[in-house]
Amino acid sequence: MPDEVLDDISHRRYNPLTGSWLLVSPHRTKRPWQGQQEAPSKNELPEYDPKCYLCPGNKRAEGDSNPKYSGTFAFVNDYSAVREEQQEYTLEETGDDVASLLLKAQPVTGKCYVLTFSPKHHLTLADMAPEEILPVIETWTRIYASHLSPSHPLCEQAKQALASIPTTPDAEVTPPKHQLRYMQIFENKGAAMGCSNPHPHCQIWTTSTMPEEPGKELVQMAKYRKEHGRHLLEDYATLEVKKQERVVWQNDSFVVVCPWWAVWPFEVLIIAKRHVRALVEFTEKERFQFAEAIQEVTRRYDNLFETNFPYSSGIHQAPLDSNEEEAEASWFHMHFYPPLLRSATVRKFLVGYELMAEPQRDITPEQAAARLRGCSGPLYRVTLN
Repeated sequence: MPDEVLDDISHRRYNPLTGSWLLVSPHRTKRPWQGQQEAPSKNELPEYDPKCYLCPGNKRAEGDSNPKYSGTFAFVNDYSAVREEQQEYTLEETGDDVASLLLKAQPVTGKCYVLTFSPKHHLTLADMAPEEILPVIETWTRIYASHLSPSHPLCEQAKQALASIPTTPDAEVTPPKHQLRYMQIFENKGAAMGCSNPHPHCQIWTTSTMPEEPGKELVQMAKYRKEHGRHLLEDYATLEVKKQERVVWQNDSFVVVCPWWAVWPFEVLIIAKRHVRALVEFTEKERFQFAEAIQEVTRRYDNLFETNFPYSSGIHQAPLDSNEEEAEASWFHMHFYPPLLRSATVRKFLVGYELMAEPQRDITPEQAAARLRGCSGPLYRVTLN
């Protein structure tokens, strides 16, 4: 364990991926709780819901009908946050220096996709075997490859990846009209994380600009590589595997950790063990082992409090349009941010001090990792049947 005194005293921890700090207050776990409690989530959904906009063969909100798909299904979001075509905008030069300094805006274009994981309405990733999650990863890979810049350093790897994975017949995916900068793949699971439809799915937003979070990480990773001649996440993954204090699970290709700098109570990070810059660089074995890692995380989450555990997850990888330096500095990893703190009914809130000062957590990452390590075994729902 790290210095045992850190289990009992307030202290700050540094996040090298973003260059930020957070406050850790482990003694606060002893305080009584009389605040809001979330209702335990129940998994009583049918395999098919005729009113679901994402089930096979059903009509969506805007009138289009889904095909009767049997695997994954991808389509352009009917309510996209960004669009490929919109009215032109240029910041007006007013001659007012203060206005030009403080009132900045830039247009953003792009494409947003929805990707269903399965035709079965009642499943989650925790319910699916790695073999069933693998087609999701293959579809992510295809969509990333189809949006990659023709001059990208990973173009050859993308061609090889496309040749090694099966086609996806139920995917309304076409190359963008204009080259886009970044692709953010993410999943919001559960109503507590703002998910509006329980059918197992994720979203894929591609934008003409670089978003803040992956942008900050890329800057930090490039800086670390320039200063030390090594990769930040390579050093970090090696360190965690050696110490075993925050490791939840690992296989040959990936390590799952509760990171030293975690903000959310049971936050985890899936890190590639070798230098993989993006999905298109995975071998067939690595794609399957990534599916194993995702299944391990989501199943352990559900087992922790015996509930349909909510979270937001997202993949960070090389930008769609990047030079050699940016691509080389990138290191594939996946974040999971779950809100539950003490039980299926008590969640963590980022309010007050977290909003006004800096993030704060109570349970330490070491304690969280130990609890998640103890949640292996069959999915609790299976044992109830």
